[in-house]
Order: sequence, then structure tokens, then C-alpha cells
Amino acid sequence: MSFTWKKLGLVFGPKDHVTPEWMVEFAQAPSVILHDSFIRVYFSTRPSPDDQGQYKSYSGFVDLERDDLFQVKRVSSEPIFPLGDLGMFDEFGIYPVSVIKGSGEGRYRAYYAGWTRCRSVPFNVSIGMGISNDGGVSFKKIGPGPILSFSPDEPFVLSGPKIRFFNDRYYLFYIAGKEWIDDNGKPEPIYLIRSAISEDGYSWEKTGKDLIQTKLPLEAQASPDIFFSGGKYHMFFCYRNGKDYRNRENGYRIGYASSSDLLNWERDDERVGIDVSENGWDSEMISYPTVFELNGETYMFYLGNSVGKEGFGCAILQGKL
Repeated sequence: MSFTWKKLGLVFGPKDHVTPEWMVEFAQAPSVILHDSFIRVYFSTRPSPDDQGQYKSYSGFVDLERDDLFQVKRVSSEPIFPLGDLGMFDEFGIYPVSVIKGSGEGRYRAYYAGWTRCRSVPFNVSIGMGISNDGGVSFKKIGPGPILSFSPDEPFVLSGPKIRFFNDRYYLFYIAGKEWIDDNGKPEPIYLIRSAISEDGYSWEKTGKDLIQTKLPLEAQASPDIFFSGGKYHMFFCYRNGKDYRNRENGYRIGYASSSDLLNWERDDERVGIDVSENGWDSEMISYPTVFELNGETYMFYLGNSVGKEGFGCAILQGKL
């Protein structure tokens, strides 16, 4: 049976609000934490580019009313993390971020992708971690280096972390680079979804396996969001063509897979039930889904054109999972 999602519209974009100078455009990779009177959505954003046209990425949050997800209660005044110091893995960007309340503790943990710039290719990425002692308003890094980085079969671009807690263990789903390709004279990375497992959320064992089978001749995948319902695990993720993807024909789409053990996944994109619109802010691509339950309903936040340049939107599931 296929899912059916009803689109509700664009929820939040920096250009529609008075925001600080580090939050000029983009609201990328939403990550949801439910609170008693509001929901907090962490996202990544950018100030204006520098005089060389280079961007930096920061992560902040917006608080939305639980009973009306289009009502903004608060926008973070400061980034939840500072960028890394000179030469550190996160010197130029913190994007995306995924937040969870630590098992058996009241503190929130954030897992994030730290970006650095390179010479032969535009960037490289590793995964870092931080702890919040103020209810998730700000996070302190556990150290200057990453908790998950390159290895012989994952040689570059470890990014897109999604942290989940199942069966008394932490699961970190992420993407790992496979190759850099030439796209009309510009290097573009190809990356696929992988995972790692931890007892404490600090030390990780990689499973060493691409989780989702590709369906395009040259496919990049991102943003795996996993939840348990109806006796199995569900994953919504996004994927794109490896080349010339900044358009409607080859741009990001949302895919779906299911699993009984979190390691072996059956892909079935025919069930996903959501696609690009005919026109508007999500008419070229949809990506970076995050699915959550609220007030007896199931919602999806997702990005539209230019991978969230205008912000993130919302869809509601018609019926049950």
C-alpha cells in the first residue's frame, strides 16, 4: 500500500522573518524535537556569501506552536555551535545536525557534519558531536575533532547524520562518499547511505555496508530518516542524479525503504506518495525529509528547490502508517 501525503505549504524560511546576520537564507535539513508546548526544529542556514562568493553554514532552530506548525514562537539568536578553529574539520560549516535526548539522561546530544574547504575538490566532511546543558539552546563540542571520520572503505564526505535509539543502542545513519565525478568541469561527490552502532553514543562501530540499493545509473543518496511502526522500520530518504541535478528533471526526490533489522533494507519508491509540485517553491526538487508524529497525526518536513534555499515545508500523512 502506498503512502499519501497532503502538502500544507512552506513552514519557515529566513527571508520571511527578521533573523540575525548569520541566518540570511536557507533552512536546510530539519530535525525535530517535541516539547510540551512547542516543537523545536533544528536546521542549517547561511549568511551572505563573502567577496569570493564562498558560503559558511551555521545551525540554529525555530520553535513552532504544537497546535499550529505555521506559527513561529522563537528563532534562535545565536548558532547552536560555533564554527571550528583554524584548520579544524568544522572550520567552514556545521550542516546538517540531528538532535536526540540521551538515553537515561536529561541532556540533549547533537550529531553534526563539519565542513572544511579543499583545493582539488570543493570540500570534505566528517561527523562531530556536542552536548547541551541548557535544554538544547546551545551545544558544547565534546572535542575539536570528529567522532566519525574517513576509513579505508569510506574515504571522504561523511555527512548527513541522523541519530536514533533502538533496542537499547544508538544508531547513526549517515552518508559516505564513493567517488568524485566531473560534471561539466566541476567536481561533484557521489555518496550513499550507511550506518554505525554504539552502546554509549561516543564510540562507534561502522556496519560497513551500503544500505539502500541504487536505481539510477549514477545516484547520490542523502538524509535517511528512520522510525519504527507496525512491526518494522521505515526509512524516508532522498536521492538525485549524479550529474546536472539542479533542475526538475534530475533534482532530488524522496525515496522509501523498509527493514526488519535496520541493516537489510528493501527499497520501494513507488510507495513514497510525495513528489515535486507543478510550480512554486518545491517544483524542481524535494529532499531531506524528516517524519514525526504529533497530536495523533504523522507529518513530514522537507526541503524544496535549491536544497532549502527558501526554507522547509510540511506535509501531513493521509491515513495511518
